[in-house]
Amino acid sequence: MFILRFLLRRLAQGALIIFLVSALIFTLLRVVPGDPVRLMAGGMAPEALIEQIATDMGLRDPIPVQFTRYMSGVVQGDLGQSFVRPANGAAVGGASFDDSTRSARAEVWDLIAETAPKTIQLACLAMVFALMIAIPIGVWGGLHPGGWPDRIALYCSSVFVSLPNFWLGIMLALLLSVKLKLLPAIGYGGFAWTILPALVLAIEIAPFIIRSLTVSVAQIMGQNFIDIAGVRGLSRNQIIFRHGAKNAAVPLLNLLGVQFSMLLGGVLVVEFIFDYPGLGLLTINAVMQRDFPLIQGIAIVTAAAFVLINIVVDLLSTLIDPRLEY
Repeated sequence: MFILRFLLRRLAQGALIIFLVSALIFTLLRVVPGDPVRLMAGGMAPEALIEQIATDMGLRDPIPVQFTRYMSGVVQGDLGQSFVRPANGAAVGGASFDDSTRSARAEVWDLIAETAPKTIQLACLAMVFALMIAIPIGVWGGLHPGGWPDRIALYCSSVFVSLPNFWLGIMLALLLSVKLKLLPAIGYGGFAWTILPALVLAIEIAPFIIRSLTVSVAQIMGQNFIDIAGVRGLSRNQIIFRHGAKNAAVPLLNLLGVQFSMLLGGVLVVEFIFDYPGLGLLTINAVMQRDFPLIQGIAIVTAAAFVLINIVVDLLSTLIDPRLEY
């Protein structure tokens, strides 16, 4: 019964968040300077044709009318069609931009479904790499608060967080791909093309995990029940894994949920550097082309993913520690 009430409450909150995100993105896209129809029809198109196309597409209607029309499609699972991306891969725009061409434009759902798995793969691999880096350093530092392992954890996290991801991506590509020829760097041709950008993202998020683990483990290992566990005859390793790790898992899980959500929505620079065909690169191209439906669709899908990830994290946290209430 608790889980049902929890899910209903969080899904209602999530629906409200998605609606607000959709309204904000929709409004901002239409008030910023620049007319997407000009890009769609070509720079040499006469003004009369521009206005005709914009009117036919409903882009000259009041913003509330446009938003209501758009959301009525969203609730039915229709995110609309891209302004500039055709379903057949041909060029869209200029003199060939007519009603028959518009009907052949690519569906936003299809574009997102094509690129999202690659971004999810990248985010999952980045999270695995980040945990492989952060858990040994963070736990080691937390077990020796104030000692040199703690200082090493602090120094590592400070160095990692100070490295710009665009610089790190270029340096790793030059070293591992150009010089050593160990990994492919540009584009996507399989799992191997995911490793290099995943390393960059892992180093970007690892310092937050390191600091969270260092603080959590140090705090937990200083509690009274840890001393009592030693009196009961448990070895230090048993105390660490049975009590320390379990209690440190809840804050770590919450942090991982936030970081994973940010990875899904924040891989723009890394995917652009490596020309990785995921949601990040799709978003950059959509913004440059002022492809309103595609930008809106990506924002809605990303917001929904953020909501669902946080719901799953909260449920897992209650399973680990039933004392928690959400």
